[in-house]
Amino acid sequence: MKRFLLLLFFGLSLLVQAQPERPKLVVGIVVDQMRWDYLHRYASRYSEGGLKRLLGEGFSADNCQINYFPTVTAAGHASIYTGSVPSIHGIAGNTFRDGNRWQYCTEDTTVCAVGSQGKAGRMSPRNMKATTIGDELRLATNFQSKVVGVALKERASILPAGHSANAAYWFDDEAGCFITSTFYRNDLPAWAQAFNARHLPDSLLSQPWETLYPINTYQQSTEDNAPYEGPYVRNGQVTFPYDLKAIKAKNGYGLIRSVPAGITLTFAMAEAALVGEQLGKGAQTDMLCVSISPTDYIGHQFGINAVETEDTYLRLDRDIEAFLRVLDREVGKGNYIVFLSADHGAAHNIDFNRDHHIQSAPWNMGATTRQLSDYLMKHYNTNERLLFGDQSCQIFLNHDAIERIGIDEQELRALSVDFLKQDTLFAYVADIDKILTAPIPQVIRERAINGCHRTRSGQLLTIPLPAVYGTSKKKNITGTTHGVWNPYDNHIPCVFYGWGIEHGHTAREVHITDIAATICSMLHIQMPNGCIGQPITEITK
Repeated sequence: MKRFLLLLFFGLSLLVQAQPERPKLVVGIVVDQMRWDYLHRYASRYSEGGLKRLLGEGFSADNCQINYFPTVTAAGHASIYTGSVPSIHGIAGNTFRDGNRWQYCTEDTTVCAVGSQGKAGRMSPRNMKATTIGDELRLATNFQSKVVGVALKERASILPAGHSANAAYWFDDEAGCFITSTFYRNDLPAWAQAFNARHLPDSLLSQPWETLYPINTYQQSTEDNAPYEGPYVRNGQVTFPYDLKAIKAKNGYGLIRSVPAGITLTFAMAEAALVGEQLGKGAQTDMLCVSISPTDYIGHQFGINAVETEDTYLRLDRDIEAFLRVLDREVGKGNYIVFLSADHGAAHNIDFNRDHHIQSAPWNMGATTRQLSDYLMKHYNTNERLLFGDQSCQIFLNHDAIERIGIDEQELRALSVDFLKQDTLFAYVADIDKILTAPIPQVIRERAINGCHRTRSGQLLTIPLPAVYGTSKKKNITGTTHGVWNPYDNHIPCVFYGWGIEHGHTAREVHITDIAATICSMLHIQMPNGCIGQPITEITK
């Protein structure tokens, strides 16, 4: 009997030792439109406990690039968490062509809103064709791990959380609260109802947006009244302070997306989910996916050189500091991993560039597509539309009309490429099916292939010159945008902090797809089923 008990004891001991060591919690923070240089541009006024803590104690991959384009929000969030690219995971844009209709990336008419009555809840991850870190974590633990997504944008919450998540929560502008959909559950949990009952959007938008510091100390920005900035309301001001209460009266709750208060709201909801779901308190590793959306809206409106943008990142830093303290309190320092990255960057404003003698130009892709459409209809003597339109530098052919009329599609593609090459704002133009033989630098060609999904992307690809981006305006251009392969759009932060992370940095080129591979390697779980990334081995001890 003693021998049997001894053998049983040693057998159980070996079983316990065989279990991989894992942190209690993984937290992904994706900051929408955060250029890599923002880590350092405003660093002199970052707090010691925020971004400086992540960089000072964590590991930074300083040369993390997005290995596909178009570089847009949905594709970026999907790629970070799947370790894959649009040609595989299928999220070829915020909106893409699916058969004979345009489809929003997370649109799902088979589900309904939970927490409100609007259309904002008819969303799910069903359009994404690959698993995420969270999916693989749930699979590895027989679904004992909890995975939750939080963001203002629905695509920034749903796509990171994945298919088997416990829930994803996003903001409904009409209802002024966080909601989910019946894809996940049929009612809001009590903690989410309690959070919404606090009416934080009302209290946050009742306070003016003023600068954290005296406005004359913002040395990394243009003057406050620069011509590169867009107002919240028609003919409105572009100077501090902003009367958010008055603007909300005109714009509604959607204003929370375009002010730093929306960052605070997002982290508050993330904290409520952390505590409400008891993340990091169970026997298995949990995951919390937090995406910060206001940075994108503010960038689009004011550009990357505005006082508003600088102040936003200083406030983001403070909110990160506060959230790290929450993680320390609830989970324990050293018991969790945080990774921070971005879905894409952003370009300098066109007029800002030109005012500083940097070649830059606006590019009206819609007008170009219409000109091509008119040319093709005239050439083939038809009144039928031969093009569906354009999206993210891609032009979509109307295959049904081309086949019905009896047009040789290969000839039409060749004619289209020759026509588009006349536009001097394009660096390259290609038929995506023939891009392997097109005279395009290999790195750009690979990113184009990675970014095009066989059934959801356009057939004609246009690649603009550097500092040329899409707008219908020719002058008085405000804000910024993104979407191309260039460093200002594809160079993003990639910082790891916490459990098992060695302090340091590397200038070695890594990719957005390596983030998922790295986290899965640390957790000793399988990589997502479409992952093409490689673990960043330098980060571990």
